[in-house]
Amino acid sequence: MPKMKSVRGASKRFKASKNKIKRGSAFRSHILTKKSPKTKRGLRGPQTISKADEKAIRAMVLL
Repeated sequence: MPKMKSVRGASKRFKASKNKIKRGSAFRSHILTKKSPKTKRGLRGPQTISKADEKAIRAMVLL
């Protein structure tokens, strides 16, 4: 039986903390001039994934 391989795109996008999976925020790479400072501040830190997606992402990243 060959080794299980993780999905490389998923392993680059998600990091595991103690009991949550962290992800980056979307909508913050370009066209930031029309976004308000409040919106940009909210997108700044790491986010956590939803409970519904956790099982699929753990399978992709092999956590």
